[in-house]
Amino acid sequence: MKVAVVGAAGYVGGEMLRLVLQHPDVHEIVATSRSQAGKSIAESHPAMALLTDARFSADSPAEAARGKDVVFLALEHGESSKIMGSLIDSGPGMIVDLAADFRIHDGRLHEKFYGAHPAPSLVHRFQYGLADVRGAELRGAVGIAAPGCFATAAQLSLYGVADLPLAAAPAIFAVTGSSGAGQSPKPTTHHPTRAHNMFAYSAMGHRHEGEILEQWSGWRNDAAAHARLMCHSGPFVRGIHATMYLQFAEPVRDVNAHIAKRFAGRPFVRVLDAPPQLTQVVGSNFALLHAATSDDGREAQVMCVIDNLVKGAGGQALQAMNLALGLDERAGLTAPGVFPC
Repeated sequence: MKVAVVGAAGYVGGEMLRLVLQHPDVHEIVATSRSQAGKSIAESHPAMALLTDARFSADSPAEAARGKDVVFLALEHGESSKIMGSLIDSGPGMIVDLAADFRIHDGRLHEKFYGAHPAPSLVHRFQYGLADVRGAELRGAVGIAAPGCFATAAQLSLYGVADLPLAAAPAIFAVTGSSGAGQSPKPTTHHPTRAHNMFAYSAMGHRHEGEILEQWSGWRNDAAAHARLMCHSGPFVRGIHATMYLQFAEPVRDVNAHIAKRFAGRPFVRVLDAPPQLTQVVGSNFALLHAATSDDGREAQVMCVIDNLVKGAGGQALQAMNLALGLDERAGLTAPGVFPC
């Protein structure tokens, strides 16, 4: 299989490369970067020196995509829309976009969180790639929009309880590491600012709420179904820890067992008997969940931990590709987390 990774110099692009370089069915890879063209991949991603001595290509996205079976786009939000027409014309077998451009199909919802869509006529070409929920439904997809990192943790929590009687909209408190802000230095990722610190951002309207609400309303079969995402930055590099609070309209005795049934047979979702710790998943494509239920069955807390760059980005994109192509869903993704990290 021939693969291109466009925008491969950033954190998500590097994670995408790390995974596809170890995929058993991938035998040719082109990695492009406008800023690092001609330089060794290992200069941007030192660990890649153990896997490849290749250099970043200066090819345009359309040039890189020509003749490829799969193209992964690891670009900033808004960039995919600008190039998508020419990329489709170049004829790759599949396009997997890791940005937010094509995640939301409802035009009004997209506009609320991102503004007017620059390429609305292309949105229908993309399926939402929440791999652990969609599963075999992704078979045959030629365009996949990989979910956001916060959205992945939130939606895995929500999907587990989507068929339960709720008395109020769920609220999800989530904390992410500094790698979620990207590779370019920012005041909020500068070490003296980030270390030993924690802060909220995008209060009352994080942009990942858009894709969460679109999927949640579908699962609930209720256009008005709502959920609130509360995002925070924490003093670590990788991972997301999300805690969801629920109130039930009638008692539910074992929420943990219910969630386990909802994810039965899904290889990368594990429901534990105790609250998960973030270090259990760092570096892996696994999501760990646990639900604690109140004595009267009227309330619950659902906890979910993922690696934001793997399950929340590159790993899920590769898992969705495997599903779409009818490959082993686990191919290239079975490595456990690293501990300590």
